[in-house]
Amino acid sequence: MTFDPILAAVRFGNGLSPDVTAPASVADMLTLLAGPDLAAAAYPIGLFDDIRPSQWDFRLVSSDIQAAETDADREAAMQRRADMRAASNELWARNTTMQLSRDVTTRDGMRERLVRFWADHFTAPPTNGAWRYHVYPMIEQRIRPHIAGRFSDMLRAAVMNPLLIQYLSQTQSIGPQSEVGQRTGRGLNENMAREVLELHTLGTGGGYSQTDVREFAELLTGLTYSARRGLSYQTNKAEPGAEVVLGRSYGGGEASLDQVLQALDDLALHPDTARHLARKLAVHFIGPEVDADLVTGMAARYLDSGGALMALYEAMLDHPAAWGADLRRVKRPVDFVAASLRALAVAPAELNDWPYRTVARRIFRPLSAMGQTLHQPLGPDGWSEDDAAWITPQGMAGRITWAMQMPERMLDRLPDPRDFVFHALGPTPPEAVVFAAHAAETVPDGIGLVLASSAFQRR
Repeated sequence: MTFDPILAAVRFGNGLSPDVTAPASVADMLTLLAGPDLAAAAYPIGLFDDIRPSQWDFRLVSSDIQAAETDADREAAMQRRADMRAASNELWARNTTMQLSRDVTTRDGMRERLVRFWADHFTAPPTNGAWRYHVYPMIEQRIRPHIAGRFSDMLRAAVMNPLLIQYLSQTQSIGPQSEVGQRTGRGLNENMAREVLELHTLGTGGGYSQTDVREFAELLTGLTYSARRGLSYQTNKAEPGAEVVLGRSYGGGEASLDQVLQALDDLALHPDTARHLARKLAVHFIGPEVDADLVTGMAARYLDSGGALMALYEAMLDHPAAWGADLRRVKRPVDFVAASLRALAVAPAELNDWPYRTVARRIFRPLSAMGQTLHQPLGPDGWSEDDAAWITPQGMAGRITWAMQMPERMLDRLPDPRDFVFHALGPTPPEAVVFAAHAAETVPDGIGLVLASSAFQRR
């Protein structure tokens, strides 16, 4: 089985477009991925560190409400908070349409898919509504810059993600023998240590023990975040002494972030990590039951390269299993919406003109109906790779409703379904879908039938 441009666009990218050519080769895909991030430059999303209003801004205005001495002062502070929330909603909507603009226009579709994959790998759902508009900026700052680099760099950045620190209760983890621990009696929270080992590096069944979890949790103490101070390493909360994780000793002298970073670097190059990442990538992109030789080859190339993610991707794309003709995966709702907008060639100028309420009606609420509330997976392991999780009566009803109704609302003029079926599915779509596109009583019906078809739903 050899490279196929249609499969390259559908399986490893955001789907086909009438305006953007499909990749010409594996080398073309890898060259684009290793090159400049043109889509991000064209449709920028701000970084977490630059967001306004910040979490501290919200804390301050809440304090103003509580401290208000008159009804007028309280009402003024409450109005400021309402204005901040409205601004945050608009920013969340704007960042969503910016990301969709990237999905619609890019030639480098694999980059966008990888950003979603790695953001899900290090999933950090917002712990409250005020955090949700931080997710895109956090991905922009801590995931996107590293997807073509070394996994150790991404791992470092992700573990020091304030959203992940909050979500996994790392702010509550105090070394029992630290200055703060002895004074307050507070102790360890092992959530971060356990998830980094089980989900982010070695994988379920990896070669670690409960002792490793505890020692790693002790090593991580000191790493914390607060709205006022931001990300910090506080030595007075760090457990003193050396910690032994997977047979290697870290620390022993003055506590510092350096010993945490060294442990993360070592975890990134562990053979179990290589196998875990290789299998997870292959399952996500290719199919639920992946060739054992593919996983072994990907893991070996990763380790031989010193943990370079490009080596991992190249090994996957070079393997014949990557180009099997059967579409074995169901598009997640976010991927389905992105692929639909791309096939319809919805203009970024149109997308980015939508206010929050429009984005909520056309994107946020429909995604929830399909089973994927944006940036809100049910657990720290992210969204399910089991296709059955997405093929549910409610989820399919949500997809069909969106396909039949939304294109007409988003575009002043829909394409002819008889042409669109080829734009969306390539030069050889299933005969049944071609027939449906030709036989539809109305143009919106024809477009909807193509988008709702099994052929479009799979990759």
